[in-house]
Amino acid sequence: MGIERINHKGWPNSLRIRNDAVELIVLTDVGPRIIFYGFLGGENQFHEVPAHAGQVGAKEYVAYGGQRLWVSPEVERTYYPDNVTCAIQEISGGVRVTPPIESASPGTHLQKEMEIRLASSGSRVRVAHRITNHSYQATQLAPWAIAMMAPGGRAILPLPPKAPLDMQHLLPVGLFAFWSYTDFADPRWGLGTKYIQLRQDAHPAGRFREQMGGMFNLAGWGAYFREGDLFVKRVAIVEGARYPDYGCNFELYSDPDFLELETLGPLVELLPGHRVTHEEEWQLWRVGGERDVPVGESDAWIDAVILPTLRAGLS
Repeated sequence: MGIERINHKGWPNSLRIRNDAVELIVLTDVGPRIIFYGFLGGENQFHEVPAHAGQVGAKEYVAYGGQRLWVSPEVERTYYPDNVTCAIQEISGGVRVTPPIESASPGTHLQKEMEIRLASSGSRVRVAHRITNHSYQATQLAPWAIAMMAPGGRAILPLPPKAPLDMQHLLPVGLFAFWSYTDFADPRWGLGTKYIQLRQDAHPAGRFREQMGGMFNLAGWGAYFREGDLFVKRVAIVEGARYPDYGCNFELYSDPDFLELETLGPLVELLPGHRVTHEEEWQLWRVGGERDVPVGESDAWIDAVILPTLRAGLS
């Protein structure tokens, strides 16, 4: 495994982390952002905003692309601009990237941090997202890890297992959160028995340009399938915790430019001087082509092709 400093599209202090299978590029002139994740010599699984390439020092929030750390619930402080240089510390298997405390008026007095570790072989990545409260007052928040995925794919989330009505199945087993523009009549949504899917489309035919939805996902994984590549995020489930947005630990957002695959940690009352950590594990596979398996969209295809890949990744 190697780590090197590179100039990535006008950001001269970007860090490339790579092993025998995949590479990541982490922005440190702004962010932090994990702006690139993909196979060696392959395409970026993440979306990059071309108009934002190389920008630094903006006074307003800039998206840039890639994976970012936000603060839920989504209010004004969520959009605090992270457009200044971050501190870098090399750690075992990767790097720790820490921007300054968000103190510029009107500051949040929060400090975000990403700790990124790549396995010595294969595609496995672990990302620890941390938020520290440097205020004199406690604040309620949840860490919110968002990946802007490259266009042209579809997200897959597993639904709760099904069972017939009996005395052991009287209570609800899950939830789905709606936004004002969530519309299941939009053809980007795919509602199955075992899975819910959301497609990214450059020319959506529905009523709204955007679509978004969230759920409490007991399985703890979400996937994005695009051109034979399967990107998967996994998170731990905290039993009994209260999650934001009516109880969501996974959320999806799609517009004509990209799709976001998002995970959230539990809501916490973050005391002064304390910090909260939300960890994701990523993996990346090429699915279908090597085994001459046709690409599908049905629940049966996900069961036959996607699930064995996920199970193999856990072994």
